[in-house]
Amino acid sequence: MTQPLRAAIYARFSTDMQRDASIDDQIRSCRDYADRQGIKVVEIYTDKAVSGASLMRSGIQKLLRDAQDNHFDVVLSEALDRLSRNQADIASIYQKLQFRDVMIETVSEGSISEMHIGLKGTMNSMFLKDLAIKTRRGLKGRAQAGKSAGGKAYGYKNVLRFDASGEPVRGDRKIEPTEAEIVRRIFKDYAAGLSPRKIAEALNTEGIPGPTGRGWGTSTLHGNRERGTGILNNELYIGRQIWNRLCYVKDPDTGKRISRLNPESDWVITEVPELRIIDQELWDAVRDRQGGLKVKSTNVPIWDRRRPRTLFSGLMSCGSCGGGFSKVNKHSFGCSTARNKGKAYCTNMAMISQDELEQLVLGALQDNLMNQEALAVFCEEYAKERNRLQATASQSRDAVTKELATVKTDHAKLVDAIIAGIPAEQVKDRMLSLDARRIELEAQLERDPAPSPIRIHPKMAETYREKITALVDRLSHPDGMLEAKDALRGLVDRIVLVPTEPDGKLAIHLEGAMAALLALSLGSKSNHGPRSKSQAIDNIEELVLVAGVGFEPTTFRL
Repeated sequence: MTQPLRAAIYARFSTDMQRDASIDDQIRSCRDYADRQGIKVVEIYTDKAVSGASLMRSGIQKLLRDAQDNHFDVVLSEALDRLSRNQADIASIYQKLQFRDVMIETVSEGSISEMHIGLKGTMNSMFLKDLAIKTRRGLKGRAQAGKSAGGKAYGYKNVLRFDASGEPVRGDRKIEPTEAEIVRRIFKDYAAGLSPRKIAEALNTEGIPGPTGRGWGTSTLHGNRERGTGILNNELYIGRQIWNRLCYVKDPDTGKRISRLNPESDWVITEVPELRIIDQELWDAVRDRQGGLKVKSTNVPIWDRRRPRTLFSGLMSCGSCGGGFSKVNKHSFGCSTARNKGKAYCTNMAMISQDELEQLVLGALQDNLMNQEALAVFCEEYAKERNRLQATASQSRDAVTKELATVKTDHAKLVDAIIAGIPAEQVKDRMLSLDARRIELEAQLERDPAPSPIRIHPKMAETYREKITALVDRLSHPDGMLEAKDALRGLVDRIVLVPTEPDGKLAIHLEGAMAALLALSLGSKSNHGPRSKSQAIDNIEELVLVAGVGFEPTTFRL
């Protein structure tokens, strides 16, 4: 008996203004379609209030992952635009499912083919652009009327009212007294000399929820002056609404929205005096203090703005809360969470100087990670694992070689049979099949040459030590400094700084990229000349499975 096709239903609606019932309606419609077609529904995937212009949706991502594991044979949806409205994304979904022999069928269009992907994808993409233009026109009209054109600023609450015909009138706001008092406090404290960090820490200590309902951070307060972000830069607090200061575009590689500053001539500025929370004198006092500490287009202190990126910036994390470690003064690093949000979120207040951190980590790379006995074990295990993988490849090659010999023998027997008098028509198809298989097997053997055993050069450890030492030395030479920094950062996966008891000092857990370390000794030359570090690493991906043998992440204390 033939088994029915297994179907996965996908349903999505775009905005919070649509009903949850929309999902149920789509699923019901797809189930009815499946019953009519004799298809068995085995999975249901949904995305609620998520735009179809992006693939950054948990439901569609899980569907694509399960398709790789052969969980279903066909994807059912109410319409093609439920899967995606983006032309490139819908083509990508179609290609991925086709590769897995998974069909797409919709209640509206039926079985989906390349023609649907081209035509419907273009139509959906045009619909999105047209919708964006109309939405933007409507928002601009709201902004010019002094109404909210999207979002909700801290200190205000949205007001929903209805016109004479009962239709909702959106965009009205009013001051929320409790939040407005917090805004005044922030401005007064800052004008009095308190730093955003101290203000945020005090608010968190008192348990006052931030704009998102979670804790306060320094960036929530100071934001970016040029972009008008952050509590201290929001001109709505002085009754001045600015719309279209920023525009947002989607990064095609990540699917995330990126903000860009629009020209000032494109801004829509409206006076809304009824929404003023901060008096002009206090606003000017805050501006004066900001002007004394910062320069245009940056919120970074002068000493931090002029310095180059430190050797290990971005690689450090706090062992207590998992947050990042960043510059807390000109010379030292500290936990960003502890300093931005206060002890209510992290108690790790220990610091480490930049010079001390770099000296210790570089010393570990030269000493701890160049232990001759450990490196010898590593090289031995690396060669062993590579040889094991090559032995597996050799077995596969032997099977292909054996099959090729059998194919040639069978083909020769058929030729002998024809010579002996058997009509050629009776064996023609079999001969053609054997000959096609012979060509395929010969091409496979040519593509995959016989592997040779891996042998570790007796001077590998010595070469490796020389490479590491030379790399560290180049940090002091201007010509090779940047290249050496990039190479050294590539050798360190993560630096975790953990406070210890009872002295409160930091223990450093250095996790090294062992594959990259070995690449320095193997990658200087090849049969094709010099190789870059990245090329060397790409060629030894097998190390991911065996690099830990004989090694533990280096741990040492300050």
